[in-house]
Amino acid sequence: MNPISIPQSYNYIAAFLSLTCNLKCSYCINYFEEGNFVKKHLSGKEWVRGLNRIVSRDDLPISLQGGEPSLHKDFIYILNNVKPELNIDILTNLQFDEDEFMHSVNPNRIKRKSPYASIRVSYHPETMQLDPLIKKVLKLQNNGFSIGIWGVMHPSQETKVSKAKEYCASLGIDFRTKEFLGEHSGKMYGTYRYKDAVDKKFNKHVLCKTTELIIGSTGDIYRCHSDLYEGRRPVGNILDENFEIEDKFRKCDVFGHCNPCDVKVKTNRFQQFGHTSVEIKFKTT
Repeated sequence: MNPISIPQSYNYIAAFLSLTCNLKCSYCINYFEEGNFVKKHLSGKEWVRGLNRIVSRDDLPISLQGGEPSLHKDFIYILNNVKPELNIDILTNLQFDEDEFMHSVNPNRIKRKSPYASIRVSYHPETMQLDPLIKKVLKLQNNGFSIGIWGVMHPSQETKVSKAKEYCASLGIDFRTKEFLGEHSGKMYGTYRYKDAVDKKFNKHVLCKTTELIIGSTGDIYRCHSDLYEGRRPVGNILDENFEIEDKFRKCDVFGHCNPCDVKVKTNRFQQFGHTSVEIKFKTT
């Protein structure tokens, strides 16, 4: 299969190994609208074959995520067989057996020069207990893994997350917070570049260009997170031997129903603030 070269303008590579999850957080961004995504997934060998086509850069890792990526039965196999030229990050809730993980994975495989940890653990007070999570994180950290915790500042749990951050800091754990994206008690939360993009009140025709390679659990490649989570038509597949990235604006007729992940103002891979996942041009009438 032909290699897949990542454009210099790209800021993120997301491989959604599995869109299933072992937690049920009430504010999950995957269900911002209907959440009509496909829950089937590639085999471990197919994932490795597809991901190993990618030609990336040292500063641009492949982020294995979900759902919960560790639920893929070949999670460890994928980690250990993606070619070493590709850096790997993991986004996880860490509800897996950390001892088995440490026994099977070399910590240097998930470590790179970066302003943030390579294993990014999500902390959700409504579905998780903090102390067992901290115990796991410290064990992995003490065994050489690059790991930190992220907490979502949902209005209902801001106090718990802030206290957890303070406690973790006292233990030497890197704990960072993320802005809550979505609706709560009739109010939309989040900082967005494009007015009305996430209001879900209308559809508007626009031109949109991504800065991310978003690979769904079946290997399908999508324009944006919204297309992935809502099961819209993909633009290609990681196993299509002729697939290549087209770094261009594409027609979109669902502006107004964007996923917050796509239009949120955030930091880029260098932790510089002001980036958004997509660039949107509005058609003039």
